[in-house]
Amino acid sequence: MKHLNLPDRMFFHWCQQQYALNRGVYNTIDNWLHEYGIVDIQYRRINLLAFLEYASAPEQTSGQSRAIKFGKGGLTTKLQEFMAM
Repeated sequence: MKHLNLPDRMFFHWCQQQYALNRGVYNTIDNWLHEYGIVDIQYRRINLLAFLEYASAPEQTSGQSRAIKFGKGGLTTKLQEFMAM
């Protein structure tokens, strides 16, 4: 998990390549997790990646870009579901 220690911009680009994530969604997830109480950057990134795996469509094959679609209000709902697990 060497990517956890990347500078923010490089970490975002890595996430973008893996999940076809845009910067706005990335920032929203990161901010939501911080407000939830996950202040430590490494733990927040671990949770961010776990959430992206959780939110990814299971039918996607590994190694390919997996664009995640949330729809209006769907991101917050999905984050709440994830944290309730």
